[in-house]
Amino acid sequence: MKTALQLAIAQAFQQAEYAKQEQRSADAFQWLERAHILTQRQPLLHARSHWMMLALGWQTNDYREVAGQIPRIVAALLFSRVWVPFGNTGRSRVSAFKPMPISAELKELLSNSDRNPPRR
Repeated sequence: MKTALQLAIAQAFQQAEYAKQEQRSADAFQWLERAHILTQRQPLLHARSHWMMLALGWQTNDYREVAGQIPRIVAALLFSRVWVPFGNTGRSRVSAFKPMPISAELKELLSNSDRNPPRR
């Protein structure tokens, strides 16, 4: 059976993809930011959130976003299990090293996860 965290991650990626297909980029980025926060300790899913941000940046001609996501994809694959800035949304407009506050809902999902307890 899937955990609440796994379901929330799947929902975030799915909703981001729907919003992207409907060309609602602001909504898609919000869902991807959520996916990013929830997957920060899971290298492949973390990298997927950055890849999807890169693709959305490309679709919206936001080349700052595209350029910023390339190093973040590499870092996600290499460092997700070692260190991440907790709560960081993963967008190129935010420092890749800046921890950020998260909602009570996301804290709850992360704290109830047997695999990915939040670190602070």
